[in-house]
Amino acid sequence: MPRIVFRNFTGGEVTSTLSARYDLQKFGTFLQVCENFIPNIHGDIERRPGTEYVATIEQDSYLLPFQFSSESMENYVLVFDKWKVHVYGNNSCCLEYSINCQPYATEHFSEISYSQVGDVIYLAHKCYPLHKLYRTLIIDDNNNDAQDATSCYCWALSAVQFNQSLTAPSGICVCAVSGCSTYASCYCTACLYYKVSSVDEDGIESTGSNSVGVLFRYPTDWYQGDYVCICWNSVEGACEYNIYRDFGGYFGFVGSSTCQCFIDENYEPDVTITPKEDWEPFVAGNHPASVAIHQQRLAIGGTKNSPSSFYMSRTGDFESFRKSYPLQDDDPIEYMVSSNSVDDIHWMASFGNLFIGTSGAEYTADSASSAITPYDVNIAVQSYWGSKALPPLIIGSSILHEQRYGSHIREIAYNWEIDGYAGNDLSLLAPDLVEGYNIVQWAYQQSPGSNIWMVRNDGVLLCLTYMREQNIYAWSRHITKGEVKSIIVLCGDTEDILWLIVKRVINGEEKWFLERLGTRLSESDDVTDGFYVDCAINAKFVEGDYKISGISHLDNERITVLNNGTIEEDILVVSGESELKYPAFKKVIAGLPYTSVLATMPIETDVKTGSTLGVNRAYGNAIIRVYRTLGGSYAATKHEALYNKDMWTNANFYNLPFLPNIWNEPCSLFSGDLQITIPSGQDIDTSIIIKQDKPFPFRLVAISVDVDFGETR
Repeated sequence: MPRIVFRNFTGGEVTSTLSARYDLQKFGTFLQVCENFIPNIHGDIERRPGTEYVATIEQDSYLLPFQFSSESMENYVLVFDKWKVHVYGNNSCCLEYSINCQPYATEHFSEISYSQVGDVIYLAHKCYPLHKLYRTLIIDDNNNDAQDATSCYCWALSAVQFNQSLTAPSGICVCAVSGCSTYASCYCTACLYYKVSSVDEDGIESTGSNSVGVLFRYPTDWYQGDYVCICWNSVEGACEYNIYRDFGGYFGFVGSSTCQCFIDENYEPDVTITPKEDWEPFVAGNHPASVAIHQQRLAIGGTKNSPSSFYMSRTGDFESFRKSYPLQDDDPIEYMVSSNSVDDIHWMASFGNLFIGTSGAEYTADSASSAITPYDVNIAVQSYWGSKALPPLIIGSSILHEQRYGSHIREIAYNWEIDGYAGNDLSLLAPDLVEGYNIVQWAYQQSPGSNIWMVRNDGVLLCLTYMREQNIYAWSRHITKGEVKSIIVLCGDTEDILWLIVKRVINGEEKWFLERLGTRLSESDDVTDGFYVDCAINAKFVEGDYKISGISHLDNERITVLNNGTIEEDILVVSGESELKYPAFKKVIAGLPYTSVLATMPIETDVKTGSTLGVNRAYGNAIIRVYRTLGGSYAATKHEALYNKDMWTNANFYNLPFLPNIWNEPCSLFSGDLQITIPSGQDIDTSIIIKQDKPFPFRLVAISVDVDFGETR
């Protein structure tokens, strides 16, 4: 019998129709089924952790992330429901604040585009004015002692008021004074006009005041000692004032003052600095559909009345669209994307250049110089795949987006050979996972594992293990007792944390839960630290007692309990409590069970007598190499199960041989080789199935198996 080794699972789950494509280089890494297992970038495959119950929330809720820094305590979970926005602490898992009203209808939640800068998240949807959600630090120091000061945050959600600033000064008074003793009013042949603006402590400047003139000589005719005095009324909150004088039809900057008076001694106006004029293209229901931050500007696109146009704010002032006259480099920008395709703007992303995804194509916006300006914008098409209105993911040197109609997931990355951007179809080998569905939301978990999590519109959670430089694109499905509705990823202390909203039916009633994916076991953890049940909690108990409590969210459900490393299954929850068969001890984790399954592809190759396709084969002795694993079982498929993703449900499984070191104590996690015999008869396409349905970790490194190819077809 030849010995075949499955030692790399980075192909992930693929469509069943690839079962005959053993000519593909990656064929040996493919899986027929990969359910609740996560392929790792090093080639092994690991059972996903369970989920931790956090709170019961309103139906039709939706998640958005708030990430201020890489410190986990500075990250928050924003839960939008039909009435409020609730702020949960990433570390505390507690409700910290609720914003009493929010404008969005629940059916529009998944269409919200968002971009964060500092303490502010900008939210765009074409049916609503641009909004911002922000937090404000409140310091309470009753004793005026910095050591005794306590601080907290106040959160708010409001519509963005563009072009807000101090008011322009009023009461402008201008008088001219001549330094010439023979000065006569008949020599006044020119009218000099002035404007004044106010500037606050943040450097935000108001619009210019009304122009006020004085009859005097042309500036080229001034004598020594001539000057013009400009005075105005004080503006509350102003730190200084800018003064402008008319020059050739433009008002140019001549100076600034911290008081309410300025002496113009014939300074030359600088027409590259001019007073600003209000401009706001987002009135009368012309709301934007997409928002991003790029080159210190707020980029807004896909407005209701001009879906192919995008706009950029003033540099460094995200909520100002005031223009200079003439236009300056830091002034706002308006540009219409146009090509041979339908170009409704669906998303924008800052990635060196400004990337723009439309319904018909993908573009970059850049400039000949280092920054985009009103006079220097270059739009170049990069591909004509078209994009759906799902915010893109930026991962390393790539941008990922969902193709138009939601049929495929594509990447965009720079290609030196063509000196442009190109990319792959990441769902090419597993189209059945996305075709006919929509991706409602997705998020990238960089650590551990470099995983992209996606919520499908039918409630199935998908995972794509992605590492472009190693050519790794491995899909897996993650099934729980319920439907996943929304996800986000936030920075944790040791790894990124996946937060979920899951709709579950508990005791015949639909409930929505806020949960988060458990962390994977570290090298120092033992089996009692495992978190391999869903919607789970660390149950309350009195040590030595048989009763556990605190499980009211799973009333009348049958749960699985890990009681200090010992399994207790099919335990009924009644009024938030359960009776155990053994006394509770040290640590008790209770939740809903789930099953992890993987199935290899049928072994196919070319031999001296031809192809093995259609040739009977049977498995013999096998070695299963695992790492820090406990429990699990194995089986073999039958021919009729080749195109059935649920092939494992009717298979006869055999438990892997795990025994405790000391009887009646928890087993230790095992690393090494387990020798088994695969229960396989002669069949034309039999496959190996590995299953884990116990609340323990399972990490598969390799399968080595003897294969007997028959002579019949």
